[in-house]
Amino acid sequence: MKTKEIIKRSRKLAKSFRISKGKDFRLKDVDPGDTLQFTKEQDKPRAKEALASGIVALAELQDKLYAHDKWAVLLIFQAMDAAGKDGAIKHVMSGVNPQGCQVYSFKSPSAEDLDHDYLWRCMKCVPNRGQIGIFNRSYYEEVLVVRTHPELLEKQKLPKRLVSKSVWKERFEDICKFEQYLARNGVVVRKFFLHVSKKEQKQRFLERIDDPLKNWKFSANDANERDFWDDYMQAYEEMIQQTATKAAPWYVVPADNKWFTRVVVAAAVIDALDELDLKYPEVGEEKLRELAAARRKLVKK
Repeated sequence: MKTKEIIKRSRKLAKSFRISKGKDFRLKDVDPGDTLQFTKEQDKPRAKEALASGIVALAELQDKLYAHDKWAVLLIFQAMDAAGKDGAIKHVMSGVNPQGCQVYSFKSPSAEDLDHDYLWRCMKCVPNRGQIGIFNRSYYEEVLVVRTHPELLEKQKLPKRLVSKSVWKERFEDICKFEQYLARNGVVVRKFFLHVSKKEQKQRFLERIDDPLKNWKFSANDANERDFWDDYMQAYEEMIQQTATKAAPWYVVPADNKWFTRVVVAAAVIDALDELDLKYPEVGEEKLRELAAARRKLVKK
């Protein structure tokens, strides 16, 4: 399949899950098991073929991004545990030149992190121009985990008078302004919420426990966090409502079927890169003369 056709299909697929205005968004309207026109038994191989062709197109676009050296792309992944963030990143970016991709995982903040504002540790990891940066979790943890567990907010050493009932509204505003700042400076922001069902998460946790090769992936805290499932869903919904913008849209991606999740993520990244109208740098007359002279010299030797 030609790159242009892949891009056209990717744009259509990505549009199905893109949220640019979150005001009317409701999480209940997204089925975690949705696979659109694909069906598990008949079209799973076709979806995998679409992912393979998408990876090829993505590699081509990423090469242009690197050579163009004007734009940077920041991909943010948020999800409940076992939703498939690591797998999506691994498979979708498998064809990308490692020199043009940076991946950062943000876990519990360190003592140094807590001595700074909550955006600090992520701000210093924003990708260079020409690069694709990936945040596996991000500053959005501050309106998800910290909101669900208010005791974590107390550890951030904020002056008491700054912690009011409007603290979450203020953080949404700060995040939107930060992402607008990035967009105005050539950093394209695309955000992915991998929406897994509670039932599917349970199954994946059991697989991690029952398979010795996957034991290392499981933490007892993962199971404990399920007690706060409804709180998290409410937090995710409001997060998307308050921070989905044209400059930094969210993609709410059904995650019960990993193969479909990866196809959608790849499509969204391809669409984002294609919107930049990337081209290889043009070579001027002086450079052409340098190349011709270098060629003559090499031929003689």
